Amino acid sequence: MEFIDVLENVPKEKFKSTANKLLNECFILKKNKDTVSDYNFILNYKEYFASLFEILGYELVLQEEHGVIGINNPAGTGRIHLKKIESIILLILRLLYIEERKKVTQTEDVIVLIDQVIDKYNMLKMQNKLDKTTLRNTMGYFKRYHLVQNLDSDMANPDTRVIIYPSILFAVSNASLEELYQIAKDKLEKYSKGGEDRADSSEDEETD
Repeated sequence: MEFIDVLENVPKEKFKSTANKLLNECFILKKNKDTVSDYNFILNYKEYFASLFEILGYELVLQEEHGVIGINNPAGTGRIHLKKIESIILLILRLLYIEERKKVTQTEDVIVLIDQVIDKYNMLKMQNKLDKTTLRNTMGYFKRYHLVQNLDSDMANPDTRVIIYPSILFAVSNASLEELYQIAKDKLEKYSKGGEDRADSSEDEETD
């Protein structure tokens, strides 16, 4: 009853829809036009969101420096399983973000070409080629969780421009950029030598 009484001060429908979006879409971003209003709403009522997610066993994670809001389950539940190819592409995107972030100002988006993703994959000399359908489906999957956003229509076209959001850092680790860079390189090397078949990814703040 105490929590219900507190919510009397909150626009209930907006609160409900925003909480569900955070649960279902992993990240709420300041720089994404589809989530910016939700981002500001959560900041305005962050104590209420923190209380709600604490009841559900989650922590509300505010990364205001990066314009990212997510949730984390300390118990390690709420994870999804990625196929090997999805894990590799996720790591490639993280690596590209770290590399390209150094070349732009803090206010600029990190934008890469799909061709850069393909080049990184080909460098691994994997046995299976990266076909267009797999690439398109995987990038669309990551778009759903606000990790990337295409600026052109075809997510498998080499010339398509893609924004990689800073949420890519918190989807896979909470370490420094240099640590992330090394982790990504090590894991990509592991996959290139025939590493694990599947990797854990999280619908919350972190993935392994």
